[in-house]
Amino acid sequence: MARAAAAPGGRFGFLTVGQTARILGVSPSTLRLWESVGLISPVRSNGRYRLYSPELLQMLKRIKYLRDVKRLNVPGIKQALGAAARAAHGASNGSGASPDLGPRLRRLRQRRGLGLIAAARQAKISPGFLSAIEHSHANASVATLQRLAAAYGTTVVDLFQRKPKSATRLVRPNERRVLQTQSGVRMEMLADGTTSLQCMLFRVAPGAGSDGAYSHQGEEFIYMLDGSLELWLDELECHVLHPGDSFWFESTLGHRWYNPGKADAVLLWINTPPTF
Repeated sequence: MARAAAAPGGRFGFLTVGQTARILGVSPSTLRLWESVGLISPVRSNGRYRLYSPELLQMLKRIKYLRDVKRLNVPGIKQALGAAARAAHGASNGSGASPDLGPRLRRLRQRRGLGLIAAARQAKISPGFLSAIEHSHANASVATLQRLAAAYGTTVVDLFQRKPKSATRLVRPNERRVLQTQSGVRMEMLADGTTSLQCMLFRVAPGAGSDGAYSHQGEEFIYMLDGSLELWLDELECHVLHPGDSFWFESTLGHRWYNPGKADAVLLWINTPPTF
Protein backbone atom coordinates (compact mmCIF):
# COMPACT_ATOMS: atom_id res chain seq x y z
CA MET A 1 0.00 0.00 0.00
CA ALA A 2 1.43 3.36 -1.00
CA ARG A 3 2.11 6.16 1.44
CA ALA A 4 0.31 9.46 1.14
CA ALA A 5 2.76 12.11 0.00
CA ALA A 6 2.20 15.83 -0.01
CA ALA A 7 1.09 17.41 -3.27
CA PRO A 8 3.79 19.25 -5.20
CA GLY A 9 3.50 22.87 -4.23
CA GLY A 10 0.67 21.96 -1.82
CA ARG A 11 0.55 22.86 1.84
CA PHE A 12 -0.15 20.90 5.00
CA GLY A 13 -0.26 17.52 3.24
CA PHE A 14 -3.16 18.19 0.87
CA LEU A 15 -3.35 15.93 -2.18
CA THR A 16 -4.65 16.55 -5.67
CA VAL A 17 -7.37 14.41 -7.20
CA GLY A 18 -4.79 12.54 -9.30
CA GLN A 19 -2.53 11.76 -6.34
CA THR A 20 -5.48 10.65 -4.22
CA ALA A 21 -6.77 8.40 -6.99
CA ARG A 22 -3.36 6.73 -7.36
CA ILE A 23 -3.04 6.10 -3.61
CA LEU A 24 -6.49 4.53 -3.46
CA GLY A 25 -6.22 2.64 -6.74
CA VAL A 26 -9.37 4.20 -8.17
CA SER A 27 -10.02 6.55 -11.08
CA PRO A 28 -10.42 10.33 -10.66
CA SER A 29 -13.94 9.95 -12.05
CA THR A 30 -14.77 7.63 -9.13
CA LEU A 31 -13.72 10.34 -6.67
CA ARG A 32 -15.87 12.87 -8.50
CA LEU A 33 -18.78 10.41 -8.41
CA TRP A 34 -18.43 9.93 -4.64
CA GLU A 35 -18.43 13.71 -4.30
CA SER A 36 -21.52 14.14 -6.50
CA VAL A 37 -23.55 11.62 -4.46
CA GLY A 38 -22.59 13.30 -1.18
CA LEU A 39 -20.13 10.78 0.27
CA ILE A 40 -17.26 13.28 0.46
CA SER A 41 -16.66 16.99 0.19
CA PRO A 42 -13.07 17.96 -0.70
CA VAL A 43 -11.87 21.51 -0.18
CA ARG A 44 -11.15 23.77 -3.13
CA SER A 45 -7.97 25.72 -3.82
CA ASN A 46 -8.04 29.32 -4.98
CA GLY A 47 -8.00 27.95 -8.51
CA ARG A 48 -11.03 25.80 -7.63
CA TYR A 49 -9.00 22.57 -7.80
CA ARG A 50 -10.12 19.76 -5.52
CA LEU A 51 -7.76 19.13 -2.59
CA TYR A 52 -7.90 16.13 -0.27
CA SER A 53 -6.75 16.37 3.35
CA PRO A 54 -5.18 13.46 5.30
CA GLU A 55 -8.44 13.13 7.23
CA LEU A 56 -10.47 12.91 4.01
CA LEU A 57 -8.02 10.34 2.63
CA GLN A 58 -8.78 8.09 5.60
CA MET A 59 -12.50 8.50 4.95
CA LEU A 60 -11.95 7.56 1.32
CA LYS A 61 -10.08 4.42 2.37
CA ARG A 62 -13.07 3.49 4.51
CA ILE A 63 -15.46 4.10 1.61
CA LYS A 64 -13.32 1.96 -0.70
CA TYR A 65 -13.27 -0.81 1.92
CA LEU A 66 -17.05 -0.74 2.21
CA ARG A 67 -17.40 -0.86 -1.57
CA ASP A 68 -14.74 -3.45 -2.43
CA VAL A 69 -14.77 -5.73 0.63
CA LYS A 70 -18.28 -5.34 2.02
CA ARG A 71 -19.74 -5.02 -1.51
CA LEU A 72 -22.01 -2.14 -0.53
CA ASN A 73 -23.62 0.25 -3.00
CA VAL A 74 -23.79 4.01 -2.41
CA PRO A 75 -26.93 3.89 -0.19
CA GLY A 76 -25.37 1.03 1.79
CA ILE A 77 -22.12 2.97 2.24
CA LYS A 78 -24.05 6.00 3.47
CA GLN A 79 -25.94 3.82 5.91
CA ALA A 80 -22.72 2.20 7.20
CA LEU A 81 -20.99 5.55 7.63
CA GLY A 82 -24.07 6.95 9.36
CA ALA A 83 -24.19 3.98 11.73
CA ALA A 84 -20.55 4.54 12.69
CA ALA A 85 -21.25 8.23 13.27
CA ARG A 86 -24.28 7.41 15.44
CA ALA A 87 -22.25 4.93 17.45
CA ALA A 88 -19.57 7.58 17.93
CA HIS A 89 -22.15 10.15 18.97
CA GLY A 90 -23.64 7.73 21.48
CA ALA A 91 -20.22 6.99 22.93
CA SER A 92 -19.44 10.68 23.21
CA ASN A 93 -22.50 11.23 25.37
CA GLY A 94 -21.44 8.60 27.92
CA SER A 95 -19.67 9.25 31.17
CA GLY A 96 -16.17 10.66 30.88
CA ALA A 97 -16.74 12.67 27.69
CA SER A 98 -14.35 15.59 27.22
CA PRO A 99 -16.29 18.60 25.90
CA ASP A 100 -13.47 20.96 26.93
CA LEU A 101 -10.84 19.19 24.84
CA GLY A 102 -10.74 21.92 22.18
CA PRO A 103 -10.10 24.79 24.61
CA ARG A 104 -7.54 22.61 26.43
CA LEU A 105 -5.65 22.07 23.17
CA ARG A 106 -5.73 25.80 22.47
CA ARG A 107 -4.26 26.56 25.90
CA LEU A 108 -1.49 23.99 25.36
CA ARG A 109 -0.63 25.51 21.98
CA GLN A 110 -0.50 29.02 23.41
CA ARG A 111 1.68 27.92 26.34
CA ARG A 112 4.05 26.38 23.80
CA GLY A 113 4.21 29.72 21.99
CA LEU A 114 3.00 28.23 18.73
CA GLY A 115 0.83 30.02 16.20
CA LEU A 116 -2.05 28.23 14.54
CA ILE A 117 -0.18 27.69 11.26
CA ALA A 118 3.00 26.38 12.89
CA ALA A 119 1.08 23.98 15.13
CA ALA A 120 -1.04 22.73 12.24
CA ARG A 121 2.07 22.09 10.15
CA GLN A 122 3.63 19.99 12.93
CA ALA A 123 0.40 18.01 13.34
CA LYS A 124 0.05 17.55 9.56
CA ILE A 125 -3.41 19.10 9.43
CA SER A 126 -4.74 22.35 8.00
CA PRO A 127 -4.87 25.52 10.13
CA GLY A 128 -8.60 25.71 9.46
CA PHE A 129 -9.14 22.20 10.80
CA LEU A 130 -7.06 22.95 13.92
CA SER A 131 -9.04 26.13 14.53
CA ALA A 132 -12.28 24.15 14.23
CA ILE A 133 -10.99 21.58 16.74
CA GLU A 134 -10.03 24.29 19.22
CA HIS A 135 -13.49 25.88 18.95
CA SER A 136 -15.21 22.47 19.31
CA HIS A 137 -16.59 22.68 15.78
CA ALA A 138 -14.64 19.62 14.60
CA ASN A 139 -13.46 16.41 16.22
CA ALA A 140 -9.87 15.22 16.29
CA SER A 141 -9.01 11.60 15.59
CA VAL A 142 -6.65 9.59 17.79
CA ALA A 143 -3.83 10.10 15.26
CA THR A 144 -4.43 13.87 15.18
CA LEU A 145 -4.53 14.03 18.98
CA GLN A 146 -1.22 12.18 19.18
CA ARG A 147 0.48 14.49 16.70
CA LEU A 148 -0.90 17.59 18.45
CA ALA A 149 0.22 16.29 21.84
CA ALA A 150 3.70 15.63 20.46
CA ALA A 151 3.85 19.15 18.99
CA TYR A 152 2.90 20.59 22.38
CA GLY A 153 5.47 18.55 24.29
CA THR A 154 2.95 16.34 26.05
CA THR A 155 1.13 13.02 25.53
CA VAL A 156 -2.40 11.95 24.68
CA VAL A 157 -2.79 10.61 28.22
CA ASP A 158 -2.22 14.14 29.55
CA LEU A 159 -5.30 15.24 27.58
CA PHE A 160 -7.56 12.99 29.66
CA GLN A 161 -10.39 14.77 31.40
CA ARG A 162 -8.99 14.86 34.89
CA LYS A 163 -5.64 14.21 36.54
CA PRO A 164 -5.25 11.78 39.46
CA LYS A 165 -4.76 13.49 42.81
CA SER A 166 -2.01 11.02 43.65
CA ALA A 167 -0.58 7.70 42.57
CA THR A 168 -2.79 4.80 43.52
CA ARG A 169 -2.32 1.06 43.12
CA LEU A 170 -6.03 0.32 42.92
CA VAL A 171 -8.31 1.94 40.34
CA ARG A 172 -12.02 1.11 40.54
CA PRO A 173 -14.00 0.99 37.25
CA ASN A 174 -15.90 4.17 38.16
CA GLU A 175 -12.65 5.97 38.98
CA ARG A 176 -10.95 5.52 35.61
CA ARG A 177 -9.87 8.56 33.67
CA VAL A 178 -11.48 8.51 30.22
CA LEU A 179 -10.79 10.11 26.86
CA GLN A 180 -13.04 9.46 23.89
CA THR A 181 -13.39 10.77 20.38
CA GLN A 182 -16.46 11.56 18.32
CA SER A 183 -15.27 8.92 15.84
CA GLY A 184 -16.07 6.15 18.32
CA VAL A 185 -12.83 5.42 20.21
CA ARG A 186 -12.94 5.30 24.01
CA MET A 187 -9.74 5.01 26.06
CA GLU A 188 -9.85 4.25 29.80
CA MET A 189 -6.79 4.54 32.04
CA LEU A 190 -6.31 1.37 34.07
CA ALA A 191 -3.38 2.57 36.17
CA ASP A 192 -2.52 5.99 37.63
CA GLY A 193 0.86 7.10 38.87
CA THR A 194 2.98 4.65 36.87
CA THR A 195 6.29 5.98 35.57
CA SER A 196 7.33 3.29 33.08
CA LEU A 197 4.12 2.22 31.36
CA GLN A 198 0.67 3.29 30.24
CA CYS A 199 -2.06 0.69 30.63
CA MET A 200 -5.38 1.39 28.90
CA LEU A 201 -8.63 -0.29 27.97
CA PHE A 202 -9.64 0.60 24.41
CA ARG A 203 -13.18 0.30 23.05
CA VAL A 204 -13.37 0.89 19.30
CA ALA A 205 -16.78 1.15 17.62
CA PRO A 206 -17.41 -0.65 14.29
CA GLY A 207 -15.87 1.37 11.48
CA ALA A 208 -13.87 3.53 13.87
CA GLY A 209 -10.10 3.69 14.25
CA SER A 210 -7.09 5.94 14.56
CA ASP A 211 -7.91 7.69 11.25
CA GLY A 212 -4.25 7.98 10.36
CA ALA A 213 -0.82 6.73 11.33
CA TYR A 214 1.33 8.01 14.17
CA SER A 215 4.58 7.00 15.87
CA HIS A 216 6.53 7.71 19.05
CA GLN A 217 9.22 6.18 21.23
CA GLY A 218 8.80 2.88 23.06
CA GLU A 219 7.12 -0.49 22.63
CA GLU A 220 3.45 -1.51 22.71
CA PHE A 221 1.53 -4.61 23.71
CA ILE A 222 -2.08 -5.46 22.79
CA TYR A 223 -4.30 -8.21 24.14
CA MET A 224 -7.63 -8.61 22.34
CA LEU A 225 -10.61 -9.17 24.60
CA ASP A 226 -13.46 -8.93 22.10
CA GLY A 227 -14.17 -8.06 18.48
CA SER A 228 -11.46 -7.56 15.87
CA LEU A 229 -8.84 -4.94 15.07
CA GLU A 230 -6.93 -4.37 11.82
CA LEU A 231 -3.46 -2.97 12.52
CA TRP A 232 -1.00 -1.60 9.94
CA LEU A 233 2.71 -1.05 10.63
CA ASP A 234 4.60 1.36 8.36
CA GLU A 235 1.99 0.54 5.67
CA LEU A 236 3.94 -2.68 5.05
CA GLU A 237 2.54 -5.14 7.59
CA CYS A 238 -1.16 -5.76 8.15
CA HIS A 239 -2.35 -7.83 11.11
CA VAL A 240 -5.95 -8.62 12.05
CA LEU A 241 -6.34 -9.38 15.75
CA HIS A 242 -9.12 -11.51 17.23
CA PRO A 243 -10.16 -12.37 20.83
CA GLY A 244 -7.32 -14.06 22.69
CA ASP A 245 -4.62 -12.75 20.34
CA SER A 246 -1.65 -10.91 21.82
CA PHE A 247 0.60 -8.66 19.78
CA TRP A 248 3.54 -6.32 20.32
CA PHE A 249 5.42 -3.86 18.13
CA GLU A 250 7.92 -1.00 18.25
CA SER A 251 6.16 2.34 18.75
CA THR A 252 8.60 3.97 16.33
CA LEU A 253 6.81 2.18 13.48
CA GLY A 254 4.04 4.24 11.96
CA HIS A 255 0.89 2.51 13.18
CA ARG A 256 -2.76 2.93 12.32
CA TRP A 257 -5.68 0.75 13.25
CA TYR A 258 -9.32 0.19 12.45
CA ASN A 259 -12.24 -1.97 13.55
CA PRO A 260 -13.50 -3.83 10.45
CA GLY A 261 -16.11 -5.82 12.37
CA LYS A 262 -19.75 -5.33 13.28
CA ALA A 263 -19.22 -5.28 17.06
CA ASP A 264 -17.08 -3.15 19.36
CA ALA A 265 -13.42 -4.09 19.56
CA VAL A 266 -12.27 -4.25 23.19
CA LEU A 267 -8.57 -4.55 23.93
CA LEU A 268 -5.95 -4.08 26.60
CA TRP A 269 -3.26 -1.71 25.25
CA ILE A 270 0.03 -1.14 27.10
CA ASN A 271 2.72 1.39 26.13
CA THR A 272 6.18 1.56 27.67
CA PRO A 273 7.61 4.04 28.38
CA PRO A 274 4.55 6.33 28.70
CA THR A 275 4.94 8.24 25.42
CA PHE A 276 1.41 7.96 23.98
